[in-house]
Amino acid sequence: MSTTGLATPRMGVSSGEILSLFRDVADGLTKADVVRRTGLSRTTVNQRLDGLLAAGLLIPGPGEARTRGRPAGQFVVNRDRGVLLVADIGATRLRAAVCDLGGRVRLERETRADVTAGPETILTIVEKLFTEILHDAKLSPDAVLGIGLDVPGPVDFATGRVVSPPIMTGWHRYDIPGWFSSQYDCPILVDKDVNAMAYGEQRLRYPDVPHLLMVKIGTGVGTGLIAGGHVHRGADGAAGDVGHIQVTVDGVDDPPICRCGNAGCVEAYAGGWAQVRDLRAEGREVSTVDDAVRLIRAGDPVALRLARRAARILGGAIADTVNMFNPRVIAICGQLAHTDEQLFAGIREIVYRRSLPLATRNLQIVRSDLDPRAGVLGLAQLLVDDIYSPERVQALIDRAAA
Repeated sequence: MSTTGLATPRMGVSSGEILSLFRDVADGLTKADVVRRTGLSRTTVNQRLDGLLAAGLLIPGPGEARTRGRPAGQFVVNRDRGVLLVADIGATRLRAAVCDLGGRVRLERETRADVTAGPETILTIVEKLFTEILHDAKLSPDAVLGIGLDVPGPVDFATGRVVSPPIMTGWHRYDIPGWFSSQYDCPILVDKDVNAMAYGEQRLRYPDVPHLLMVKIGTGVGTGLIAGGHVHRGADGAAGDVGHIQVTVDGVDDPPICRCGNAGCVEAYAGGWAQVRDLRAEGREVSTVDDAVRLIRAGDPVALRLARRAARILGGAIADTVNMFNPRVIAICGQLAHTDEQLFAGIREIVYRRSLPLATRNLQIVRSDLDPRAGVLGLAQLLVDDIYSPERVQALIDRAAA
């Protein structure tokens, strides 16, 4: 970009790239704005905008805006061109929602569901919730332009299939996209839950922070990485699995067995299910992670002692990640993130003590602003990215012109 604000002309700018210019500009842009930002000729911009308008992806800005001195020819994204269906599937709960093309939630439902019940049981519940919220929103399946689901396990993102998940009995290589493809003619995206949460947090709360670490401390322990503003999944979708780093804990001669089958994982000490296990062993009557959280918040001495140990273990694993990844923000979500400062104090202490000074001098460790909707909102943003991709946008334009 030159100092005059004019872009170097790029003849290959697609309609999708032009549409993306409008995505985060609520007040819209004029043709002159697009010419200035892309360096394209006015004729080419007119052609691109005509296609986007014909496909219903852009619409003229609200008439009242122009009465306040706004330039003529203002255009905005048509957020009602279609809708997105998303489902955030956790270990014990799932949340489904219908969102507009800006990623904003229009309707949502939440229910308890045990992911170990298997894919057919859980996906039947998701399908039922999708049907209900479309009915309540007075929409048909034809209005759905994308479906996104996240799950608490490693995902081969290219195929949308879960791979050897520690807790998702029966889900290995199950064709999740295929479950919905017969009913919905649209892209279907499946990702690890913490990846979606991380992207939602970065996109909606820290858009100027390109490197962010999301840590989910719920039934299990999961992490999602945002590097350079994009989800970092690694070569096979296994990046950031801090919960299954094996650790040595003082005073523990017989490390607990983790749900992944190994002994002494971070999650086997610090996950919500581990807290419930240890509280029961100490004579406390608990059956869920929420029960454990209530005991911690109530100041139960056993629950506090276990929570402080969990915080130290988590802090050590996160500190190692900080030294390797150097995020600017660490956002923490999940049920155990809502234990006042009991967990945060221990994590902060260890992270700042064990991480390199250069990696921590600007580091923020915060509770997620989006929790418990981070997964839903992150999935919506990932879907919007996909739908606004050059290939998808051109397909919608071609369909409108046919």
